[in-house]
Amino acid sequence: MLIGLLSDTHIPEAGRSLPPALKEVFKGVDRIFHAGDIYVSSVLDELEEIAPITVVRGDDDVLRDPRVEEKVVMEIEGLKIGIIPRFPGLYFLWGVEQGMDNQFGCPVDVVVFGDTHSALVKRYQKDGVQALLVNPGSPLLPNYFHRLGSVGLLEIKDGKAEARIVELK
Repeated sequence: MLIGLLSDTHIPEAGRSLPPALKEVFKGVDRIFHAGDIYVSSVLDELEEIAPITVVRGDDDVLRDPRVEEKVVMEIEGLKIGIIPRFPGLYFLWGVEQGMDNQFGCPVDVVVFGDTHSALVKRYQKDGVQALLVNPGSPLLPNYFHRLGSVGLLEIKDGKAEARIVELK
């Protein structure tokens, strides 16, 4: 299964619509996960034209749309995936394990998050806890600059997850 990842679209602040380069990268994905700061429903409409979506509400979202959830934990091909707009466990002293417990109530194999506008793919392993942490960055406001940024691709195959960041051009 191939999943397109994005976060922090900030439309219309960052642009009028999703960039064509994003749509090109996501061509052929099975699903799309958006990790928050969407702002307008038209973004979700555009994404649904590409593939089914799973979307969480970002800290700046005032969007009231039934497609948007606060957080998501789902299982795909035997892997538990958590989607959250912000994952402070990575950056604060309480750590990844406590962050997963606080946000999802359990360990997960993959954490997809946003908020920082900075892309990250990191494998975490400590004391028997393993997780793939993925922040796709922002397609229109990378590091808070108005320009093309990045999205992510998450591939789940044979019970394993691999992610990569794709810079939009």
